[in-house]
Amino acid sequence: MALIINGEEVPDEIVDGEFQQIKSHYEQLLQVSCCERDPEFRGYAKDNVIARALLSQAAAKQMAAPSDEEVDAAKEALFEEHGGEDRFYMNMGFAVKDEDIVRENIRQSIRVDQLLGEVSAPLPDPDDAELKAFYERHLDHFLTTEEVRASHITKNLSGAGSRDEVYQELRKVRKALLDGADFDTLAKEQNDDPKQEVDLGYFKRGEFMEEFETIAFSMEDKEISPIFGTHLGLHICTVIGRKVPEPKPFDEIREAALDLLQSQHREEKIEAFVQDLKKDAKIEDIDPDETE
Repeated sequence: MALIINGEEVPDEIVDGEFQQIKSHYEQLLQVSCCERDPEFRGYAKDNVIARALLSQAAAKQMAAPSDEEVDAAKEALFEEHGGEDRFYMNMGFAVKDEDIVRENIRQSIRVDQLLGEVSAPLPDPDDAELKAFYERHLDHFLTTEEVRASHITKNLSGAGSRDEVYQELRKVRKALLDGADFDTLAKEQNDDPKQEVDLGYFKRGEFMEEFETIAFSMEDKEISPIFGTHLGLHICTVIGRKVPEPKPFDEIREAALDLLQSQHREEKIEAFVQDLKKDAKIEDIDPDETE
């Protein structure tokens, strides 16, 4: 066993599963490749597993067992959340249906939730001056979304002799643009669909084609893009306007600021509680990979 927490053995697969989730998260953020950060991620995994085990143990000691009715209600809510009982068992990786295990896990979860509710009792609502001071210290959480306004020239590939033929045409267009030709004039001449607007207006990330957004949001104003492709064809674009993120007025996001304040308070209280549990806990880490 890799971990023994107050005499409770934690199966290796629990730590391995947590490790894989953490690594997958960082891979999706493109912050890791292959294995260079595996020791770091395994450390995060062990910390998470230890925290959950200590909270579960503390909840079992301090909180009353939930009633059968509470467990039944939580179980039905879980099934509904996953789209039914069969899908729940499939999503959770159970080889066979085992209601006893599910109910026991639910009992533990309810107890832990109750314990965390007591540990992190909400702060009394701050007055406007206190909340505004918090808002001003955390302005990066309350910014408007960046937007760009772009114009484009698009050539589709249907009916073309070859992709290279279209590409070479756009190379000539791009050179003319770099030499100072008017973008709108060339776009009206060169766009395959004469009804298509040259000016696409303002858009945010996630509102347009990913390939197009990647180019547009990486450009400076008035810059001429390289030729790039999407499922619609080949494109050249230029950014003609930009709305940079700026703080939203306090009056508009007062409730959001209060929610963030309460959330941070909860996280800080829980983290302090877990650290106190660790001080009094006996945690044995006998990972075979490390002892070798």
